[in-house]
Amino acid sequence: MVDFNERQFDADAQSGGDASQGMLSTSQPSLRKAKVTQNKEKLSKAEVKAKSLVTERASTISTAETSRRRRVSERAAERSRVPVAMADHVSTVDAIKLTDLDVEEYSEQEFDELLKMYDETLSDLKEGEIVRGTVMGVTRDDIIVDVGFKSEGIIPIVEFPEPITIKVGDKIDVYLESVEDQNGQLVLSKQKADFLRVWDNIRESHESGALVAGKLVRRIKGGIVVDLFGVEAFLPGSQIALRQVPNFDELIGKMMDLKIIKLNKNRRNIVVSRRVVLEDERDKMRSQLLKEIEIGQVREGTVKNITDFGVFIDLGGVDGLLHITDMSWGRISHPSEMVSLGDKINVKILDFAKETGRISLGLKQLTPYPWENIQEKYPVGKKIAGKVVSLTDYGAFIELEKGIEGLIHISEMSWTQHVKHPSKVMQSGDTVEAVVLSVDKENEKISLGIKQMEPDPWQTLDEKYPAGVRVKGRVRNLTTFGAFIELEEGIDGLVHISDMSWTKRIQHPSEVMKKGDQVDVVVLRVDKENRRISLGFKQLSEDPWPQLSRNYAVGAEALGTIIRILDRGVIVDLPGGVEGFVPSNQLGKSDMDKPADSFQINDEIPLQVFEFDQPGRKIVLSVDAYYRHRERAELDEYLAKHQTRALTIGDAVGDELSTPSASDEPPVQDETEQA
Repeated sequence: MVDFNERQFDADAQSGGDASQGMLSTSQPSLRKAKVTQNKEKLSKAEVKAKSLVTERASTISTAETSRRRRVSERAAERSRVPVAMADHVSTVDAIKLTDLDVEEYSEQEFDELLKMYDETLSDLKEGEIVRGTVMGVTRDDIIVDVGFKSEGIIPIVEFPEPITIKVGDKIDVYLESVEDQNGQLVLSKQKADFLRVWDNIRESHESGALVAGKLVRRIKGGIVVDLFGVEAFLPGSQIALRQVPNFDELIGKMMDLKIIKLNKNRRNIVVSRRVVLEDERDKMRSQLLKEIEIGQVREGTVKNITDFGVFIDLGGVDGLLHITDMSWGRISHPSEMVSLGDKINVKILDFAKETGRISLGLKQLTPYPWENIQEKYPVGKKIAGKVVSLTDYGAFIELEKGIEGLIHISEMSWTQHVKHPSKVMQSGDTVEAVVLSVDKENEKISLGIKQMEPDPWQTLDEKYPAGVRVKGRVRNLTTFGAFIELEEGIDGLVHISDMSWTKRIQHPSEVMKKGDQVDVVVLRVDKENRRISLGFKQLSEDPWPQLSRNYAVGAEALGTIIRILDRGVIVDLPGGVEGFVPSNQLGKSDMDKPADSFQINDEIPLQVFEFDQPGRKIVLSVDAYYRHRERAELDEYLAKHQTRALTIGDAVGDELSTPSASDEPPVQDETEQA
């Protein structure tokens, strides 16, 4: 239905119509505009607004409304019937006189009453104030609130605390930010109203440093949101506790005493701290504890932190260090073997420095000293059983009981074997039997041995291997001075290099035997005290020197083959497998500086025995003595074979480069001893 107003018509319709007829056709209605004075325009707007307010609120206003709203409803209902009647009339009337449009609808008195009635519906509101409003509607995203103004305000539902329990008709306090935004709407805020309502309490608590109770409601980045007096405050993660909190979610829903540490009214920013409260409590407890603490006291504490070197114990505001060496009389690898974070344990005050506040604690001191009467518990010679707790290069530590450990030195692990490392005999965690060798209470040391669990085989070894007996063994190792022969497992004997040949000067044992060879040897002697067995290889055959004394008497002649050339002579191989030595001055050449200039390996030279030393087992020979009674022609022939080479520059340089230095040459015995 079209809503007509008798005081409003379209000006264009008036100017373009037939004035004589004074009528307008109802089949071709035109748009109408108000042609009224400034006061009439104001009245028209007031009337339209009053009817709109009555229509929109009719469903929510009860019969108990004030007389003002009742009058507005009655007047609006009366006015609403006018357009309906007029519409019905228009449908049966062909035209309206233009003079009828000038008839006033309201008298001056009615106009003033209507304007006054509309003004009474509006509250005297000012921006920046907290006003009381009524909830007119609740949607999924917004809350519609009437504060008695010409329009309602819309507040986002996120400004209301969860869970959302607000409903239509509830009275709430809101903050009026602006009476009109770009859409002509009131701008209201629930959060700002809540903030301003409790601002004085918050400011006073901040200035006085008083504690405030807050509820931790939800977690956000960097901390937790706290409900404080109905408004939100921020609790940073670093201010929740004295130590880092691993899981913030465990704190949600808890009530805590907090202290306000930062305020910004314009930004409505409130920062609170739990850590400051805890620090104050800790300082008070610390001061009280420092007055009461004394060396020797036993106090209960809480394990606060665990490190590789010990445990920090919270004694109630003051931390003390329980070093790993004071945790147990026995051996532990890490403090976590005995305690865990949060454990409550009793500890003893070992030391306390009032100047620095450092406290040393002890746990093992609460139990008896285990080394008391240790000599009676573990006398020398007693057989015991213990657990291997540690292995080192020099031995193994055996735990006899909690706090009592003994050492099995590597030399006490086997009578016969040369143990290179304890792990070859035992492993950590093994249970072994041993014999107590010595006890040192002052230094808390016990020496143990496992080889003593069996008889010493060296005590009867001379009976098993008497001197002169021929045995078979394996060449286990070769050295520059001899060869070690394994007679049985763990029993080795030494064949010295001087006992490898009767007639030859052996430079290295490898000239006679190789590692791993099975060889026959003769036992020469057994030294039980020093645990040594001397063996011989040349003793497998008879000593040839008594017979050689007859074959190579002084003056005897022989043909020798050069096998080694020395600076002071040559070594020759003589018939019968014996070696002899020919000095340089006995080689028959007076113009020779070095034997290598005139002789070579495998050269055969005639010789005469110059000296025979049977005890020293050497034969010295001479070329000069051989040719002394020979023809000159034979000597010339010999000299022709062994002419001295002319020394060239190349030879000199070559000799210089090839000749080893004195430090490189092996020590040479007297040439006469080489025979």
